[in-house]
Amino acid sequence: MPAGAAAAVLLLAGCSSAPPGEEGPFAGQEVRWRACYDERQVGELAGWGADAAWLETLECGTVAVPLDHDRPDGTVLEIALIRAPATGPAEERLGSLVLNPGGPGVSGIEMLDFPYFGDEVRSAFDLVSFDPRGVGESGGFACGDRYVLDDAFRRVADTDPEDLTDVELQPLEDAARRYAEACTEAVGEEFLAHLGTVNVVRDLDIVRDALGDERLSFVGYSYGTHIGALYAEMFPANTRALVLDGAVETELSNAGIALDQVAAHQNTWDMFAAHCAAEADGCPFAGADPEGGGADARMQELLAGLDREPAEVEGIPVDGETLLQMIGMELYHEESWDYLAALLGALASDDGEATARHLGELYDNTFGKYEDVDPEDVDPRLEHQDANAVFTAVNCADRADPEDVAAYRDAADRAAGLSPLFGPDLVWEQLPCAYWPESEEAPTGITAPDAPPIVVIGTVGDPATPYAWAEELADQLETGVLVTYEGAGHTLYGKERSPCVDRPVDAYLLTGEAPRSGLTCPRA
Repeated sequence: MPAGAAAAVLLLAGCSSAPPGEEGPFAGQEVRWRACYDERQVGELAGWGADAAWLETLECGTVAVPLDHDRPDGTVLEIALIRAPATGPAEERLGSLVLNPGGPGVSGIEMLDFPYFGDEVRSAFDLVSFDPRGVGESGGFACGDRYVLDDAFRRVADTDPEDLTDVELQPLEDAARRYAEACTEAVGEEFLAHLGTVNVVRDLDIVRDALGDERLSFVGYSYGTHIGALYAEMFPANTRALVLDGAVETELSNAGIALDQVAAHQNTWDMFAAHCAAEADGCPFAGADPEGGGADARMQELLAGLDREPAEVEGIPVDGETLLQMIGMELYHEESWDYLAALLGALASDDGEATARHLGELYDNTFGKYEDVDPEDVDPRLEHQDANAVFTAVNCADRADPEDVAAYRDAADRAAGLSPLFGPDLVWEQLPCAYWPESEEAPTGITAPDAPPIVVIGTVGDPATPYAWAEELADQLETGVLVTYEGAGHTLYGKERSPCVDRPVDAYLLTGEAPRSGLTCPRA
């Protein structure tokens, strides 16, 4: 973590770090930038694959915002920022390009540990990212026992959701309610009520002002597209250029979102299975009828075999549930599909040595390096607990959700029909929202009619943010322009995966000229 991080939540009344201005008491701030990492931290991060020279350029700071924007004299939060200064001549720079990596709950500070974008964009812009309120160094928190909740979900996993009785649902309902109550007790109802995206957007406009930018240039990935679209709706006059990659749906309940995502996971899985059968020697899905669910059935056999006799990675057991979790995460990364296919081929052929080797590579890629970590020193149940808490808190704050557990049971039943592999889990995870404190929900019906052109990027095989959502958002935004990538994976701009996408979007950020409407790029 960056050195010298300031306390994220200041329990102050009637004061702020900014002088009064025409736009309110938080306008006119000046960010005090400092080096993010000391020599020791640079060395540690470089050991994990980061570039030491890049890390040494990074600068960190904070901007003050009110917890409740309607009560600017109340509690004040500190929003943590990070920037990589532009590399080009001062006279050719275009200001800041603000980034959000998604989530909600993903740290924007950690995002910039690695470079993004090409030389032209990095030359022209200071790359700036931030931890939104409630995330990481901007008041990140943990609450509740997520694994009591997960255990309750797991106990009903083998039962068809439509067959679950009220008695069988009661423990799941109780666990979800206790989780919501524990979060409220841990961080306070007022804090949870103000974590929604509408307040993140208000914070972002204060950040824009503090950076000295008259208008915002922004790249948002996944959940970050919600931030960007809502910013254009609320602050069109302050908008310069927005790239929204992996658009999220903004109208549905969280259970409805989960149903769309289950279908998207299945779609991407089908794309992978077809790729495996066509390209990989020994693929267990060769000859299987994808329309008839042949790959699904074969995969379920492999998962059941691991449940009977788990494999091991450096002493860590990998059962069917763990492998399916790894597969779900690897569907996000089209470039790793050949490794995944090789693992499944080895597993299907009972090649223990090759299975162990490929499984180690996949485990490393999915969960991070494990070679120097004693498994006894790691409680995997606590991994990303903060991110999970924020993810739930923001989603529950943003959307109107049903309060009857039967509505979630019905949605889980529909999910089971959409995907035999990925099924109801995504729906059950939304259940705490039935018991969440009231909040200011994010506005719906976003059209941003007064904003300049906005670029929306959609990937046909995106497992997390279905391509249909990108189509919907581009159509919904009056100035939206859709760019389509025909491959798979979750978000791609600026990651050197598709020059066909990167080049016109780079030009848009640099000049304001949007790509031609309907641009479609083939799989790289």
